[in-house]
Amino acid sequence: MDDGQAVVDLVKQLVNRLLAAALPAPNTTESTTTAQRHHQQALRYAVRILSSRMTPSIAADEAAMAESITRRLATQGNSSDALTFADLYSKFALKTGPGSVSNKWALLYLLKAISEDRKTHKKLAQSDSRVSSGMFKMSVPGGLPALFDSESNGSSNGISDISRRKFDKGRRDDNLRNLPLKETPEKGWSGGVLMVSRDPENARDMAYREFANLLKEENEVSEEVIVRDVLYACQEIDGKYVRFDKVIEGYALPDRVKVPRATRVMVRKLCELGWLFRKVKGYISESMERFPAEEVGTVGQAFCAALQDELSEYYKLLAVLEAQSMNPIPLVSASASSGNYLSLRRLSVWFAEPMVKMRLMAVLVDSCKVLRGGAMAGAIHMHAQHGDPLVHEFMKRLLRRVSSPLFEMVRSWVLEGELEDIFGEFFVLGQPVKAESLWREGYHLHTAMLPSFISQSLAHRILRTGKSINFLRVCCEDRSWADAATESAAAAGTTTRRGGLGYGETDALESLVTEAAKRIDKHLMDVMYTQYKFKEHCLAIKRYLLLGQGDFVQYLMDIVGPELSEPANTISSFKLAGLLESAIRSSNAQYDDFDILDRLRVKMMPHNTGDRGWDVFSLEYDARVPLNTVFTESVMAKYLRIFNFLWKLRRVEHALIGAWKMMKPNCITSHFFSKLPRAVKLQLTLTSRRCQVLWDEMNHFLTNLQYYIMFEVLEVSWSNFSNEMEVAKDLDDLLAAHEKYLHSIVEKSLLGERSQALYKTLFVLFDLILRFRSHTDRLYEGISELRARSADPSLPARDKTKSGRHLSTKSSEPGSWLGEGRKALTQRAGEFLRNMGQDIDSISKEYSSLFGGFMSQLPVQQHIDLKFLMFRLDFTEFYSRVS
Repeated sequence: MDDGQAVVDLVKQLVNRLLAAALPAPNTTESTTTAQRHHQQALRYAVRILSSRMTPSIAADEAAMAESITRRLATQGNSSDALTFADLYSKFALKTGPGSVSNKWALLYLLKAISEDRKTHKKLAQSDSRVSSGMFKMSVPGGLPALFDSESNGSSNGISDISRRKFDKGRRDDNLRNLPLKETPEKGWSGGVLMVSRDPENARDMAYREFANLLKEENEVSEEVIVRDVLYACQEIDGKYVRFDKVIEGYALPDRVKVPRATRVMVRKLCELGWLFRKVKGYISESMERFPAEEVGTVGQAFCAALQDELSEYYKLLAVLEAQSMNPIPLVSASASSGNYLSLRRLSVWFAEPMVKMRLMAVLVDSCKVLRGGAMAGAIHMHAQHGDPLVHEFMKRLLRRVSSPLFEMVRSWVLEGELEDIFGEFFVLGQPVKAESLWREGYHLHTAMLPSFISQSLAHRILRTGKSINFLRVCCEDRSWADAATESAAAAGTTTRRGGLGYGETDALESLVTEAAKRIDKHLMDVMYTQYKFKEHCLAIKRYLLLGQGDFVQYLMDIVGPELSEPANTISSFKLAGLLESAIRSSNAQYDDFDILDRLRVKMMPHNTGDRGWDVFSLEYDARVPLNTVFTESVMAKYLRIFNFLWKLRRVEHALIGAWKMMKPNCITSHFFSKLPRAVKLQLTLTSRRCQVLWDEMNHFLTNLQYYIMFEVLEVSWSNFSNEMEVAKDLDDLLAAHEKYLHSIVEKSLLGERSQALYKTLFVLFDLILRFRSHTDRLYEGISELRARSADPSLPARDKTKSGRHLSTKSSEPGSWLGEGRKALTQRAGEFLRNMGQDIDSISKEYSSLFGGFMSQLPVQQHIDLKFLMFRLDFTEFYSRVS
């Protein structure tokens, strides 16, 4: 109690100084007694103020408090006092610096509270004559605590009792301060029991009734306690009465607590905020415990951080409400009674806005439990489409935090080509692949992670821009794309640093992606065309694999023909490579770029038993990085199919040309005709004529087919491809143009899936033409040998196996009859020519049947260009009339 006594001594000195300045000096014994009484009363009142709990429950506004005091003085009719106070306050407010009062508002509040308290006691003293000294004897609702008279409680030192009460304020029951008990000047409180010596006005019965009411109230729950429990429940803390009920999954008052039904319903509604808070806080705790698990990710972490920030604001509100729940309402009117500041109804008003936010957060928590990354941001974005400005602004603030990792990924991908996505949250997925597959298979869109505030078209541009940077860096070994990225950021008005983009800036994002895509794609196309000569390599493939270099193809076929006529298993690929080099040096191909010629190689396809070199020979073009992004293995396989078809077509054409060289009229047969009998001569003429007619039909078919392939298909497709290469803005456009070019060739050349029946018929026709070539070789070889034997019968017969390698019938082998006499020679010649004529007729009929079937299938083909082929083959309608 030493500290308490020191405080009392200090207060005594202060009161003495104030009274000495305010009261005149006593000059008589009576005035001295009156001064001592005033001094004692003032001292006790000062201690009463110091021992009070006058915690302000209103905002600290100095000007508003001064205005309130001035207005109160004016309403009470003290205009001069109001003007005097206003003048004093203006001077008081201007004083600053050392020695001045810093907390001026608190001083004004204290003066106002003292004034209201004394006036209230004065009114009560006038209404009740039994109150001796009002400001010392009773407690006023909402005012200063009541003090006990030293004379009535038997204490000779009232100040000591007051000091003890100052340091033991917690023992005072606030409910007793509000009891309208009547007490006499002679008797007061003692140990909580009202002692009454006389009962002239039935005061004893009144005291007992009040005491009974007090006991009854103790068995019920006051609103102040319920408000405190509701505030606890809103922090996930069980209060004295309001607790979490696992059965109903919420906070509620137990049935044993006696409160009105309306109060119980109100508590249940207010505690919904606590239930929502419990759900949101539980989600945050669970997510943070699992982090850095892949199920949470950076977006989930940002979501939890945003929720935690909102809960921090919620905590601040609850702290303010808890402070307000302990204070009475500051009143302007002295006649009004003050109660607790926070009631359940006031609490419902305070909780209106937090309830809306907490409901939104709870809904978001339920929606995002199984989501992550872009899917989570998209789900939250869907809830932001709301007409309420409060909800819209809250969701916008929340989404800006949640989507910041996604926008940072977009910025890093678009400007740096870096995929910073260790948890798989971005809508661009990457996988390790070879360099040639980087563009097609390295990256792709993960639509499940695409947030709804980013459109599909924008997502594809984002994907392509990052792919372009990685393609330049990995496949092209180019580093100058960084300048293009910096220029694009400057053109879009953004920065290359982190945090430059955020939610709600879709236009800025789209502008950045557009500018970056335009510049980086242009740089990529320049690298492909200039540094890696994409157009030149495409032209080289057309000239060599699609047989567009005529002199080279003709010379190659001439020098490899004998070698390819041998069985496939006996042919050396090294020898064919040497022949390829000879064909290059002997044609205009020798003037091409060495890098292009170095990529051209001979390839021997897998062969079966009985295959000839013609069946397995092919050319290939070595497309290296980055060209193999366009010329992939599947693309080169299509080029190989086209080459095999064109090579077969050229081989058949070459065979027909060889047959013509043997069939053309010359002096070999002119002298021979005059020496033959008439029947043999006629037979020879008919057989030769049949060969000529059939050769003309086959040549007509092959010439028009080759013209169609070389000009209507290859040249037209190349022209379209060249035009599309000129207007291609990015690598995707270039790939699409090349795919279209290759598809056009495959479809128009009867190599597509829809033309397989026609393709098979065509190859049967090719095989039949090659059979015709072998029969003409045998025919004219036999005629040449017959002429030689008829001129000199003494010559030995040729090797039967060599002369009869194409036809092994006994009557048609020249070597078996040239050694006989002239009569037998003539007989054998007639038989040989007759058999050859029958074979030619058989081939002619088979050819007519196959060609008719081929012509009948052309009109039903879906590709319109094949109808032009039918028109070229039957422009005179000869085959139409025959059919």
